[in-house]
Amino acid sequence: MTTVNFTQMKDGTEEEYLLLRELEKPHLAMTADRILRELALAAEETLAGYRITRLEHALQTATRARRDGADIDWITAALLHDIGDGLAPQNHDRFAAEILRPFLREECTWVVEHHGAFQMVYYAHHYGWDPNEREKYKDNPYYASCVDFCERWDQASFDDGYGSDPLASFEPMVREVFARKAYDPAIVQDGIVRGLPPSS
Repeated sequence: MTTVNFTQMKDGTEEEYLLLRELEKPHLAMTADRILRELALAAEETLAGYRITRLEHALQTATRARRDGADIDWITAALLHDIGDGLAPQNHDRFAAEILRPFLREECTWVVEHHGAFQMVYYAHHYGWDPNEREKYKDNPYYASCVDFCERWDQASFDDGYGSDPLASFEPMVREVFARKAYDPAIVQDGIVRGLPPSS
């Protein structure tokens, strides 16, 4: 059998679902390829008005993290924190976090998920919005990590004069992260706060 017979999921047999699980393995193994392809698209499908492309913003953020001595989880989070911009511009932060959640520690995915609210401190007043939106998370153990992520890496990475590392230099990290076992407790580390490394 190479194709299932069912037309409704409730009618599938164990044999069919075992077949589908086996056939899904190559697709799962190509997750990093799809992530890298989406990042590359951010060089062309970008937001107007900025001095740099969405790809360059991702590279700058990740490069700053790397140059600060951050670990692979932080660097990957920095590289991919805005990957939702193309498909989910109204909730890009949550979209990106869901892509990362199975493969990074909880601290990093929480920061990605909430960085949009934390960034409002820099610009919300210009729109008449509440710049202190992040304060509703002040009791969260990851609050300080998100403040630091935004201040040191994210908000500072719109500089057309900054020398970012190329996307190819991050590719091995992306492949390593997305080759991890999904939701491995040793990786996800719920509730563990490491914080960002000291700034260089």
